[in-house]
Amino acid sequence: MPDAPLEHPDQRRQPREGGEPPAPVPPPPAYEPILLRNIGIPDSHLLKTALSRGAYQGLKKAQAMAPEAVIEEVKKSGLRGRGGAGFPTGNKWSFVPKDKWPHYLIVNADESEPGTFKDRALIENDPHLLIEGTLIGAHALGAEVSYIYIRGEMVLGAKRLEAALAEARAAGLLGNRQIHVHRGAGAYICGEETGLLESLEGKRGYPRLKPPFPALVGAFGKPTVVNNVETLANLPAIFDKGVAWYRTIGTEKSPGPKIFCVSGHVRRPGNYEKPLGYPLEKLIYEDAGGLRPGRTLKALIPGGSSMPVLRADEVQGLTMDYEAVQARGSLLGSAGVIVMDDSTCMVRCLLNISRFYAHESCGQCTPCREGSTWLAKILGRIEAGQGEGGDLELLLDICDNIAGKTICPFGEATAWPVQSFVKRFRDDFAAHITQHRCPQRPAAVAASAR
Repeated sequence: MPDAPLEHPDQRRQPREGGEPPAPVPPPPAYEPILLRNIGIPDSHLLKTALSRGAYQGLKKAQAMAPEAVIEEVKKSGLRGRGGAGFPTGNKWSFVPKDKWPHYLIVNADESEPGTFKDRALIENDPHLLIEGTLIGAHALGAEVSYIYIRGEMVLGAKRLEAALAEARAAGLLGNRQIHVHRGAGAYICGEETGLLESLEGKRGYPRLKPPFPALVGAFGKPTVVNNVETLANLPAIFDKGVAWYRTIGTEKSPGPKIFCVSGHVRRPGNYEKPLGYPLEKLIYEDAGGLRPGRTLKALIPGGSSMPVLRADEVQGLTMDYEAVQARGSLLGSAGVIVMDDSTCMVRCLLNISRFYAHESCGQCTPCREGSTWLAKILGRIEAGQGEGGDLELLLDICDNIAGKTICPFGEATAWPVQSFVKRFRDDFAAHITQHRCPQRPAAVAASAR
């Protein structure tokens, strides 16, 4: 794949009848960020700055509506959860019963997926955007108390949230509602909503069996909604500018903006806010600056390390929305785009991922607890040049005994990378086994490493 900017589809010239040269088509207007619009503004985390840039206008409009009307507006907007599953937010809110109280809104700020760093940027640089979105959600759900469960390593983010809440409370923006910041201890499993609820209640972060679902039995046994940071950050713009405006962004089934976290072998890694349905190649080769000089694309993970990997040919023509990515055999997930060029050893990359999931398994389910460790051990042998015939079939067999057989989706997060790496890059793994070394490393280096 050429390491050069791609032509925008709207700029491609179409021949006219009669052979006349086509008139140049002007480029589309530049996309104006919605979620990241305050990033880079001096003192963007302070209330005075947020107010000067229109913060809390959406909240005022939402509070003038009945809670049921707010839920209907969110349904009409088509907003889907930005934490990974992509479930329609308004539908999720509507599952909360009206005859059982109190209700709780929990903000999932336990951003732990490797390759994902969008929520952290929002929390540290624009905490009032999250607070406004949380208050809109709390109004819709009738939740008097909300919790922001933030990953323990996000020290600056927690401090900024506490300070922003103090400012908003002093300004009377919270009204009678309470929002508390709860710091986790850095466990990946607490990013799963029921594991998060267990941790919030002071227990070990073991995911719960479902049903019952949190909408019926959630925090402290009461009806609860758990929403991702980026999901709630969409709400102020929806209510400030309207549903019709919001649906002009993105696609019919995946409307609105999305923050794509681009990392790996690109010249300009970082967060890029684009409409859902944005061309992936344009994101890589134009926005993120393309690959390193002299390199070509080998593989890409579109939604964080737990999602299936794609080959370079599968990236061509792909748009970044839920339906298109799934049709290519992966998932959009948290939109953590991990780019790998032709210098990448796929075995070593998968070993790194598998070691992470073996370490982060909570240990509650035997298939995950034992299987994740077993996968990492086998991959370690292959990478060290000690692989054996039948190892690849064994890896896939272990994955089949993990995926779909655990309480929470961590089983899939463990199995999907292994299944997709082995199936899509089988020759790379076979070469490690037959040559007893990494083909991309000199034989002398590989021998000394064993």
